[in-house]
Amino acid sequence: MAMRRLLISLQLAATAAAFGFVSPAAAVDDWHFEGVERIVAVADIHGAHEAFVDVLRKSTVIDEAGNWSGGSSHLVVVGDVLDRGRDSRAALDLIRKLEGEAALAGGAVHLVLGNHELMNLTGDLRYVAEGEFAAFADDESADRRDDAFMRLNARREALGEPPVDRSFFDEEYPRGFFAHRDAFAADGEYGAWLIEQPLLLVIDDTAFVHGGLSSAIAEIGAAGVNAGISEQVSGYVDALGYLVDAGVLHEADNFYDQPGLLEAYAEQVAAGRASWPADSRSRSAELEELNLAFVFASDSPLWYRGTVGCSAPVERDRLQGALATVGASRVVIGHTPTASSRIESRLDDRVLRIDTGMLSDYYGGQAAALIIEGDSLGAVYESAADAGPLDGSPRRVGSQSDGRTAAELEELLRTADIVSISERADGNSLDVRIANGAETIDAVFFPARRDDFLPEVASYRLDRLLELDIVPVTVIREIDGNLGSLQLLPGSVVSETNRAGGGAGAWCPLRDQFQAMYVFDALILNEGRNYDRMLYDTGNYQLISVGHDSAWGTGRGRPAYLRDVELAVGPAWREALETLNEDLVASVLDDVVDRRRQRALLRRRDEILDAD
Repeated sequence: MAMRRLLISLQLAATAAAFGFVSPAAAVDDWHFEGVERIVAVADIHGAHEAFVDVLRKSTVIDEAGNWSGGSSHLVVVGDVLDRGRDSRAALDLIRKLEGEAALAGGAVHLVLGNHELMNLTGDLRYVAEGEFAAFADDESADRRDDAFMRLNARREALGEPPVDRSFFDEEYPRGFFAHRDAFAADGEYGAWLIEQPLLLVIDDTAFVHGGLSSAIAEIGAAGVNAGISEQVSGYVDALGYLVDAGVLHEADNFYDQPGLLEAYAEQVAAGRASWPADSRSRSAELEELNLAFVFASDSPLWYRGTVGCSAPVERDRLQGALATVGASRVVIGHTPTASSRIESRLDDRVLRIDTGMLSDYYGGQAAALIIEGDSLGAVYESAADAGPLDGSPRRVGSQSDGRTAAELEELLRTADIVSISERADGNSLDVRIANGAETIDAVFFPARRDDFLPEVASYRLDRLLELDIVPVTVIREIDGNLGSLQLLPGSVVSETNRAGGGAGAWCPLRDQFQAMYVFDALILNEGRNYDRMLYDTGNYQLISVGHDSAWGTGRGRPAYLRDVELAVGPAWREALETLNEDLVASVLDDVVDRRRQRALLRRRDEILDAD
């Protein structure tokens, strides 16, 4: 499969040369290119064809007629063309058309597979919009539907299940459903093309992948991703098609139901009520095994969110190892929409997030394109005439941050009008509602026990120094004549006490977040840690640390709950801890903790580093 893609690339290059169009870029492999002068990257179109066209025009890679005008530029679509929006077929057709036109002009168009392409190929149709099926309605004959209806009931009979009536069938599987399944089959118009596309692309020093780069990529490497993992995709689609043709499965069977249906069929065979057609028994075993393949795992490059969700001390080492393995210095990703609906940079421009919620009806975002020209990075937006610089990463703690930076949230807490104040159940803090124009924001106020000791503010400021991002934004403020700490109250949270097993889909694996919290608690000697002081944003299960009133003591050692816990302190953590020195700590903490507590902090820092 990889060789076929490379041969196609070379054939297109030869054709371009014959017409006098010679690209300055060199194809090192079918997923690796060097010497590209201009790259335009977009992500997560999700059927928003018109917005996609608009941003391509603004990026000057297509003209008003929708034809390639980008010369030797490379256009990279970082996955998720499909699902949720009605015009995904039109977007796919445009990409395929531009692929040929760009090659003739000395440029290139690349599609990096996203998880929604994978879902459509393998039968996970949860997010296919009604309009996406409707786009295939004219390709679906009455005979095709009749055949699908009869085969579905024949398979149900083989499994000892009652038949479905035609009215249910027509409602459950709208016109175009089966033509859509045919088109995304291994030999279908789109399926055959999609399974040839890479999961990871490298152009010069930039990697492009849909979800992110987990630590597994450092072991697999780019070639392994585009060979071994791609073969999991093509193998699954091929085995699925075989079993559908054999009548063991049906094209309407959901991806998550397929293993159970195969087991049910095997039980019927064992009972003598059915038989395995031809090689379907071995293909069934193959599909069941592939259903658990790495490509579907949370740390697969199509699904991984740690590149977005894990804090700097956690993710830097993992990212550095993955980038070194694939031969890149930064990665461009989609998959996770930015809160600001703008392209964002994190981890010192090593991560460029370009999913800006292009399907505005669903995500409330806008189309955007990343422009890379030499050392220059810029962004083009559907809503703006000119390119602009990239945005930094907003503060992530708490669902009320709405893409605002930490500095913006701090200013809001310091200056917004107070609307209401009420005592909390603990009797030691106050619920405070503040207003910023028509916007109201909830916060919690912790009166200071003494003017020079505000542990919540100190914890937040240290969190920012370490780029840990687990303590809500907290500022010094006077309320009703009392000095204290005013802290953003995260919304939509659940405590560890009530988590009840949730968090399997956390953007950053919980085990990694726990380890980061352990290091932080050891550093500040947090003796007050309990399950109620561990909160999670239910949208992404980001850990939020609250309640630091029993921290910042002057003792040595660790909090009692950590005395037998091994701390994971990698190179990134070490670097972050080693930046702490007396002058820096004093400049950040002098007004909230005294020098004695600061020196104790640095002694514990040394203990952590020495123990590693």
